[in-house]
Amino acid sequence: MTEHDYIIVGAGSAGAVLAARLTEGGRCSVLLLEAGGSDLSPWIQVPIGYGLTFQNPRYNWMYEAEADPAIAGRRTYVPRGKVLGGSSAINAMVYVRGQRGDFDDWAAAGNPGWAWRDVLPYFKKSEDHAWGASEHHGAGGPMHVADVSGDVHPLCDTFIEACGALGARRTRDFNGGELEGAGLWQVTIKNGVRVSTASAFLRPARRRRELEVRTHARVTRLLIEAGEARGVEYLRGGERQTARARREVILCAGAINSPQLLQLSGIGDPALLAPLGIPLLRAAPRVGQGLQDHLAASYFYRSRVPTLNNLLSPLWRKAWAGLRYLLTRRGPLAMSVNQAGAFLRSRPGLERPNLHLYFNPISYTASSGPRRKLMNPDPFAAFLMSFNSCRPTSRGAVAIVSADPLAAPSIRTNFLATAEDVADVYDGARVLRRIAAMPPLAAVIEREYLPGPGVVADADVLADFRARAGSVYHASCTCAMGPDPARAVVDARLRVHGVGRLRVVDASVFPSVTSGNTNAPTIMVAERAADLIQAG
Repeated sequence: MTEHDYIIVGAGSAGAVLAARLTEGGRCSVLLLEAGGSDLSPWIQVPIGYGLTFQNPRYNWMYEAEADPAIAGRRTYVPRGKVLGGSSAINAMVYVRGQRGDFDDWAAAGNPGWAWRDVLPYFKKSEDHAWGASEHHGAGGPMHVADVSGDVHPLCDTFIEACGALGARRTRDFNGGELEGAGLWQVTIKNGVRVSTASAFLRPARRRRELEVRTHARVTRLLIEAGEARGVEYLRGGERQTARARREVILCAGAINSPQLLQLSGIGDPALLAPLGIPLLRAAPRVGQGLQDHLAASYFYRSRVPTLNNLLSPLWRKAWAGLRYLLTRRGPLAMSVNQAGAFLRSRPGLERPNLHLYFNPISYTASSGPRRKLMNPDPFAAFLMSFNSCRPTSRGAVAIVSADPLAAPSIRTNFLATAEDVADVYDGARVLRRIAAMPPLAAVIEREYLPGPGVVADADVLADFRARAGSVYHASCTCAMGPDPARAVVDARLRVHGVGRLRVVDASVFPSVTSGNTNAPTIMVAERAADLIQAG
């Protein structure tokens, strides 16, 4: 048995940040437990390699949700990072904070200290932005945020011009305070190499004697004594081990595994735990409830001009791209395929953008879904555009199905459960097609080949969306913060209601999903949590 001031469960987007911040200055000791292993793999470090980690259980929990009637009874794929850096080591590297209104809504829901004006300093604190320090950006922080405008495919500008023809302004900076408009994504890449929280925060911190990192350590339950978290049990090398915390246990296991661990430890809905034979330590009905995610569908277009497909197919072109990357750290392998996009209002009267659009100068219809291979695109010139609702209102749930800690939990997505979410499907399809019809893009489009010109009526558009849409991998909100224990899991200081010395710090504490990608706001949550924890 070992003892540290803090035990952090999960070395992902939040846990790696928290471990680094808590050990600054040598004020306390931290044990960081990660179920996965090292992130030192070329498929993680080479930016486009994330297409391969989609299907690699060495780095990915590779969860599947329960069949959802709203998407034609299909089981949504739910990849989650199982490696140092967590999902920041396998994501598409797009850096989007979200709309300022997202965070103002968090504060308005009874969470003081989480409004936009409160969280902006923490976004800036983590940044080493390519443009340097400014009102909206930080410089000198651990996390490099790159401007790749000089390297994106030329079709990205064509997409942005088409959005402009539709009335959308061109934005240079989606993270500049107001993200509405069309533009290029900023990404967590530096000199052609992925920047994850493992490389940015954890690797420098591992030199400190105050930090101990144990990989391949699968936490199975929390040790709760007299209503307080005192440590954890975990499996490592086939042996059950125990670690104790002098101050706090902090769950950073993510939107799927954090609620799973709480439930396995007797903190959850009594109606769920009793049939499984798990002794109830704290009735917490909202643990695992409130799951939110972004659900998107892609529209595919044959192109009259070359796309990334032509740079990665056939084999000799792929080999040339690989050689170019080895020699220069440039080219398509040094980029995310998510290169441009937009946040738009689909109809008058909306207070803020309701649609998140993506433009990828590549297509891979032959290998879509969890088996998609970004290095194996379609053998013809094509690109895709996708859309999802910025702030869906549907809610799902995560629940254990067994007292066995190694059993995967049930994930119930419950997509398209509200009229608002269905309305955004209709609007999203209309907006994409209007953009495609604008002269800049229309001039390069040979034809829409999926779903195709026959899918026009609202009923057909919705049926197609149900048949093809998939998660954008932004699971969140399953241990949401709020003042009322009957409606939330943690308070505004991220302390679990009714259990002492226990916090949750990851995307599960979002009260509602942010507009856009969730890695940046998760890092922000960890940055702010470090200050909250050190303040006592």
